[in-house]
Amino acid sequence: MSFVFEDLGQIPYKKAWDYQISIFNDLLDKKAQGKLTENKLFFCEHPHVFTIGKSGNISNLLLSEKVLEEKGIEYFNIDRGGDITYHGPGQLVVYPLFDLDRFGIGTRDYVLKLEEIVIRTVNEYGIKSSRLDGAAGIWLDSDKPAKSRKICAIGVRSSKRITMHGLALNVNTNLSYFNYMNPCGFTDKGVTSMQNEMNKVVDIESVKSTLFKNFQIEFG
Repeated sequence: MSFVFEDLGQIPYKKAWDYQISIFNDLLDKKAQGKLTENKLFFCEHPHVFTIGKSGNISNLLLSEKVLEEKGIEYFNIDRGGDITYHGPGQLVVYPLFDLDRFGIGTRDYVLKLEEIVIRTVNEYGIKSSRLDGAAGIWLDSDKPAKSRKICAIGVRSSKRITMHGLALNVNTNLSYFNYMNPCGFTDKGVTSMQNEMNKVVDIESVKSTLFKNFQIEFG
């Protein structure tokens, strides 16, 4: 296998972010020294948190800092691409820290692989999804603007072809938290989850196994 896998369980966002940064910087240092880099893949869930990427707009967060504090929701400006995203229990968050040179691909091909992994994974649960032109992530009914809804957010950072951040797949996510934001900056599109589409609670451990299998297919 061409990467080391670790399931971090439920972990505060800042703790996972700091962990990523330490590994990301170590990979950059090793690469600069001509040493062999070790690709790593992390799965986790986070307590309720909103994050806004480099190109994000704070106006897409619809709650004040006071209300965020009252509701126990954290908030961070971070260094990935994209706009605002929500993370919370029941959502499977994936952080690949990969040296793309080890796979012989560029950033665009890397994102396409992440998208393909998600599309293939939810399809195994009977959910048909696809990309949407002009919008990151994975969507359902992307060809029907009035019904388009996002099931997975994708936002990455890459430096010297080393990646961090990744994707967030809504499995059993409480979708009401998305009402507190304009998801990824959109005001005219919805959000969904595997639970919402299947009308039942989904075994997240099963989803982890399926997603991991598809990572092995694309990056094995």
